[in-house]
Amino acid sequence: MTATIAPSRVESLASSGIESIPKEYVRLNEELTSMGNVFEEEKKEEGSQVPTIDIKDIASEDPEVRGKAIQELKRAAMEWGVMHLVNHGISDELIDRVKVAGQTFFELPVEEKEKYANDQASGNVQGYGSKLANSASGRLEWEDYYFHLSYPEDKRDLSIWPETPADYIPAVSEYSKELRYLATKILSALSLALGLEEGRLEKEVGGLEELLLQFKINYYPKCPQPELALGVEAHTDVSALTFILHNMVPGLQLFYEGKWVTAKCVPNSIIMHIGDTIEILSNGKYKSILHRGLVNKEKVRISWAVFCEPPKEKIILKPLPDLVSDEEPARYPPRTFAQHVQYKLFRKTQGPQTTITKN
Repeated sequence: MTATIAPSRVESLASSGIESIPKEYVRLNEELTSMGNVFEEEKKEEGSQVPTIDIKDIASEDPEVRGKAIQELKRAAMEWGVMHLVNHGISDELIDRVKVAGQTFFELPVEEKEKYANDQASGNVQGYGSKLANSASGRLEWEDYYFHLSYPEDKRDLSIWPETPADYIPAVSEYSKELRYLATKILSALSLALGLEEGRLEKEVGGLEELLLQFKINYYPKCPQPELALGVEAHTDVSALTFILHNMVPGLQLFYEGKWVTAKCVPNSIIMHIGDTIEILSNGKYKSILHRGLVNKEKVRISWAVFCEPPKEKIILKPLPDLVSDEEPARYPPRTFAQHVQYKLFRKTQGPQTTITKN
């Protein structure tokens, strides 16, 4: 059985019994050559591995222990721009609640989820949706999602948060609050590592009142031809920081030193990406890494991403003067966050190899 017209939801398409995917989901030839079996990829022990950073020592009372931990974070942020955070201070119980709430929502019938559907054409991006084709390649991604602002509390719209399951609002609210504390801890350490005052990067991305946490559940159904499709195409995040949980099904790949590296599943960890915003502020010292998501035919993959974003118009993003010199001139022009997003959208229309955030 072969489908020619894709329904609006990937989940519906995946459960329809098709054996081959519609052409809109088949990736470009230059992408296909580097896509393998994600379960085999994850088992590889040789080659580069995504670093694991122990967060508890960053808050140590011992200056030597703290200094060493900050340097390890700095090295990972400069070399990779992505890492597994362990001992991050958020309880396993709360993380499990967030995962159960998200998984339970996606287990609802599609018609129930459609009550929360967004309308991207009108600019209403919050809610339940599927990725529209980009104008460069015309390809679709093998993914449905649920997206909404989750913090600060006074800026969120609870009317578009799922009522089922009942624990969704309490669990995601508490998790977002905890993540906000973690973001402060990370931004402080990243500031100190660059020789800046502890609160500098946090201030530059909006501080406690203006930094927005955008919550996105990514749902990747089983795919009958995973060697032809991507859950998420190659992109960098526009955010300051991105924090990701997942259901321990591999899929994340990073483009590191000219090769695609598959991230291992590290129990009780949170994956953290440095986003474009911090790369710009650090004048390229910290790295926003190109990454993508593979799919498979055996297991559904779910990830829970939180994008920490500066306000769209209030702040001019540019390399901090402290990090610019004659030897290291500014590598990025001044832009608001909104202008940076538009710049990446515009670049996306210029050819298939450029990138865009998955917010």
